[in-house]
Amino acid sequence: MSMVKESVDVDVPLGAVYNQWTLFEEFPRFMEGVDSVTQVDDRHNHWRTSIGGVTREFDTEIVDQLPDERIAWRTVGGDVQQQGVVTFQRLDDQHTRVNMAIDFRPEGMVEKAGDALGVVDRRVKGDLRRFKDFIEGHGHEQGGWRGRISPG
Repeated sequence: MSMVKESVDVDVPLGAVYNQWTLFEEFPRFMEGVDSVTQVDDRHNHWRTSIGGVTREFDTEIVDQLPDERIAWRTVGGDVQQQGVVTFQRLDDQHTRVNMAIDFRPEGMVEKAGDALGVVDRRVKGDLRRFKDFIEGHGHEQGGWRGRISPG
């Protein structure tokens, strides 16, 4: 398994940043290589990605979600093995830090080489930067879900 950790400071209040992040079906608007995310229910999402000419589909399960603090997930089926957590930290009334940590298993020679060259790190950093631009450009969230999902 490989680990990626990145963060970005966003010039938007914590609640709005968290709310926007819970709109998983909007991820293709700022995540490179994500073709679609379909929210199946409060806990499950189906992903379709195209990265480096390879299309993959997989399902994720949210294992812990605490409003304004964190969302943790893991894959539960499909072509990808990963788990991760995104946390939200209030810096002040108008600024929020978004931290992401992803633990993933690269498959095949191309993915292993890309991981060794830092391609995944740069992609996650770029996704967070695009999220920053996206939410700051709107100045507010476009909706959100504030339910609690407890581990176990």
